[in-house]
Amino acid sequence: MLRRTALFDAHVALGARMVEFGGFEMPLSYPSGTVSEHLSCRGDAVVFDVSHLGTVRVSGHDARATLDLSLCNDLTKIAPGRAQYTQLLNDDGGVLDDIIVWWVSTHRFDVMPNASNTERVLAAVGGEDVTARRTVLAVQGPNARRRLLQIAPDAAGIGRFRVAAASVAGREALVAGTGYTGEDGLEIAVDNADAEHVLAALLDAGVLPAGLGARDTLRLEAGLPLHGHELSETITPIEAGLGWVVGWDKAQFRGKDALVAQRAAGPSRVLRGFETSTRQPPRDGAEVILDDEVAGVVTSGNFSPVLGHGIALGLVGTSRPIEVGRRVQLNVRDRRLEATCVPVPFVKKQA
Repeated sequence: MLRRTALFDAHVALGARMVEFGGFEMPLSYPSGTVSEHLSCRGDAVVFDVSHLGTVRVSGHDARATLDLSLCNDLTKIAPGRAQYTQLLNDDGGVLDDIIVWWVSTHRFDVMPNASNTERVLAAVGGEDVTARRTVLAVQGPNARRRLLQIAPDAAGIGRFRVAAASVAGREALVAGTGYTGEDGLEIAVDNADAEHVLAALLDAGVLPAGLGARDTLRLEAGLPLHGHELSETITPIEAGLGWVVGWDKAQFRGKDALVAQRAAGPSRVLRGFETSTRQPPRDGAEVILDDEVAGVVTSGNFSPVLGHGIALGLVGTSRPIEVGRRVQLNVRDRRLEATCVPVPFVKKQA
């Protein structure tokens, strides 16, 4: 049985195309379509239902020590009222999940894993799974805060990677300056009973609904990793270009020894960005061909609505470096697309 968020009926009423994702029925797109939703996020403001993501609440005097031992980033870099991107690793340094931690108060942390990994994270850090009790709405885009001012002036002022309680459309909420689009924005957690009211207020304020299709193309344009693609049990944060997420000075955390060894030796593969000159999207699993030899594999690929052509992220070997400007081919269904290695993000945050 697929799970449904508290907003399932609202999505259906809005004409959403519902699909399975992470064990939930979620909106892939609305009648305006993925490209329109994507461009609305880049140019104005949209709202995503991201309630399929988990919330594991870890509380008590030992909560911070437990999380610091379990997760790779260093919570001593932040303080209550802040959020941090981090990862849960295995003994080999591979990424079991990437996570946002909301440090809500001195002894309370809301750990936000990916949908399908909530039980894995719960087993690692303990605490309580409160996913089913709350709804999380991500309001994203260059006008997100201006739109929120109409219904939630306190929330609109919460800074990037800050966390605070606020009133949203007259309902109590926990709000964080986080998101997954490359644009400015906020994520709003409310009780399920208040979810439809808050969504309706956002729509009335001119925020447009957007689905998982746009969320994926937005994160790819921004060069943000997706677990199961750029991150996995066999891909380390160093290989994914995320060495900054590792608390190297911490005494210990799971996977540290493997990462220290990999950093000393240098990774055998690294993540690179590629763009094509045609609208045909590269797809994950496509081979990266350098001088007629397989040099790597595409981890994510799609059409970029902003750029108007294909973009891709791929893991490539370091024995024959592929640097920015290097021409390669992407073998998509036995058809080779000409591509160029480019810097990421492919599209920078809109002013």
